[in-house]
Amino acid sequence: MEFDTIAAISTPMGEGAIAIVRLSGDDAIQIADKVYKGKQRLGEVESHTIQYGYIIDPQTENKVEEVMVSVLRGPRTFTRENIVEINCHGGLVSVNRVLQLVLNEGARLAEPGEFTKRAFLNGRIDLSQAEGVIDLIRAKTDRAMNVALGQLDGRLSKKIRTLRQALLETVAHVEVNIDYPEYDAEEMTNNLLLEKAQFVYREIEKLLETAAQGKILREGLATAIIGRPNVGKSSLLNSLVHENKAIVTDIPGTTRDVIEEYVNVRGVPLRLIDTAGIRETEDIVEKIGVERSRQALKAAQLILLVLNYSEELSKEDEALMEAIDNMDAIIIVNKTDLEQKIDLGRVKELAKDRSIVTTSLLRDEGVDELEEAIKELFFVAGIEGEDVTYVSNSRHIALLTQAKKSVQEAIHAIENGMPVDMVQIDITRTWELLGEIIGDSVHESLIDQLFSQFCLGK
Repeated sequence: MEFDTIAAISTPMGEGAIAIVRLSGDDAIQIADKVYKGKQRLGEVESHTIQYGYIIDPQTENKVEEVMVSVLRGPRTFTRENIVEINCHGGLVSVNRVLQLVLNEGARLAEPGEFTKRAFLNGRIDLSQAEGVIDLIRAKTDRAMNVALGQLDGRLSKKIRTLRQALLETVAHVEVNIDYPEYDAEEMTNNLLLEKAQFVYREIEKLLETAAQGKILREGLATAIIGRPNVGKSSLLNSLVHENKAIVTDIPGTTRDVIEEYVNVRGVPLRLIDTAGIRETEDIVEKIGVERSRQALKAAQLILLVLNYSEELSKEDEALMEAIDNMDAIIIVNKTDLEQKIDLGRVKELAKDRSIVTTSLLRDEGVDELEEAIKELFFVAGIEGEDVTYVSNSRHIALLTQAKKSVQEAIHAIENGMPVDMVQIDITRTWELLGEIIGDSVHESLIDQLFSQFCLGK
């Protein structure tokens, strides 16, 4: 497989201490040599060393940048190709000038994710590990980062390959028995098929048990802050974000639209949605905000319902409590710095077994208790530990769900005495679905789509 040489800026654009221009391909070292001047030519230095020198403009011989250049010869590199990384001063002008020079000397500007794509196509990593790279970049909490690191390290890949090998051995046994039926003991074949199919089914179930937590760690828990106007919803958002993101006033109906913000609460990534106060109103703009609040409520995975400690429980409050009856929710009774008028006994009755937290957001009281309640609610299943293989990617979850269904059909077919060649169809289908997770059997269009989500230079 042959590729041209690609180049891109691999660090964020803007001012910084260091910026890196990365090249990968057979001609990476030769192209870099054309614009580099140091004690030795890059083609003569040892692999995996860093050299001090200057980037020069070959046309004018003028110095463009003072640099440190890393030279890494394939196949002991991320892409399994020759790689050169030019470390220059951070800044828009300097790094772009260096990139332009290497492009002028024959490199091509890399597409988004093309370095990681080459690592996959050259067999350095499989598809699930490649997806772990982007998950690592986008991780919003330490736990999310650990999940991504486990995937990048090949934890999921090893599990999938073990399951595929078990299925492959089963298929091979069936094919031998189909070709040489005179040597086959039918009962022994059926027992082997059932044993392997049930093993794969159990292992897929274990992986899917982590899917809910894994997906939330990867994407964030959609959390709607709801309540009547002026109960402290925007104050709650500001307290959790530790920044004044939302306007807070004593005037009911200040929040007219939905405000979204990501926040890390005790290792749980929340996609906070501050909604307009839900009430009947004649104001056209506020009506639109209220309707959007209702839509956010339907889409939320966690509800933070805010009530007013200094007001009696209203019909709107009770209606909201009923609306979230079958949803994960925490009830927050805010404004405890004011005189109590709410009936907490009635609140507990309506809340059923949900957590109730009292707060005074004005005085920053009760926020720690709220964060702990969120953590306990999220990690209630206790699926944690260093040896857990998390599944967090929606594509992986969908494929595992299909594979589980397929192997379940194989189990039913065996138990109902179906011919082994019919069972083999479901076993083979399961093997193929698992292969799509690690990229052993996947369409080129899907590969292009996946890597297009990466940032330029990765």
